Amino acid sequence: MGISRYVPRSPHLLGGGSMSLMIAITAVVSGLFHVVLFSSTVLLGASGIVFMMIVLSSVAGMKDGKIPLTLILVIIIYLGGEILSVGSKDGIAHISHILGGICGAAFGLPRRRRLINF
Repeated sequence: MGISRYVPRSPHLLGGGSMSLMIAITAVVSGLFHVVLFSSTVLLGASGIVFMMIVLSSVAGMKDGKIPLTLILVIIIYLGGEILSVGSKDGIAHISHILGGICGAAFGLPRRRRLINF
């Protein structure tokens, strides 16, 4: 459900090939991070990619170089909650969510002019 909320908007803004590359890079970054630091755990799901798309969609709302309220709220509510949950024993890979958000910002901020002028 999470990905379907953000995918329809993003490929039209960036192109399907770019979106596929962003998904692949986010998955590799999350996977390598977990292999290096948490080799005894297993990753399952695409929640990091969903967080990447949430932040990417929020960055798409930038106009005239002003940071949109949605981006601030996403960072505070979603990523802030994940940062506070790191280390909890709930079986959720909170680090993947954080890395997905960082990847979304890293992909979206350099492309914001292209996102705005669409």
